[in-house]
Amino acid sequence: MSKVSAVQQVNATEVQAVEAPFRFPDTNSTAEIILNEGLAFCARKMRLNDSKEVVKRLQQSDTSACQYCRYGLAKKVAESVGNLDDNIKSVYVLDYDATPHDLCFGPANQTSPIHLIIWAERETDALISLVAALDRALVNRYADLISAPGLTRMLDVHVVDDQDVEECVGYGALLSSSHNRPIRVWER
Repeated sequence: MSKVSAVQQVNATEVQAVEAPFRFPDTNSTAEIILNEGLAFCARKMRLNDSKEVVKRLQQSDTSACQYCRYGLAKKVAESVGNLDDNIKSVYVLDYDATPHDLCFGPANQTSPIHLIIWAERETDALISLVAALDRALVNRYADLISAPGLTRMLDVHVVDDQDVEECVGYGALLSSSHNRPIRVWER
């Protein structure tokens, strides 16, 4: 019996020695993941070899690259925020830059904000802080990536709750709109 206990103690010690400490994700690491996966999504959709080609296209304001990249980023932002806040029911991307009135200014480009509607049980200070911190981290990484030092924001987020959706108030009304319905990119 003493041999078995000694072996168990050695095995337990070995396992503990190789374990890495758990670290919660921070906004910088989350922003990096979002950007990497958003660029990879764009590369797949455009049949490009890698993310470097996507970055070149973004720097040239290639409309297709901008649209695919923004959608890929929106999906990953939605997933990330949804995983970090249990209060969120679903997330939608809204492309209201492409209304007929706005098209006279040209299509959305590589520095246009990503418009999201977050349907949550309730709007909390924690959720607002999370989105603001993620936006700052994304701006820092994305601006460096595409050489846009004047970039001030990436995310335009509006939070709606059950009452807003039921009563069709504000951005909650858009979730049942028949004219400019947002696209659901994540749901619990």
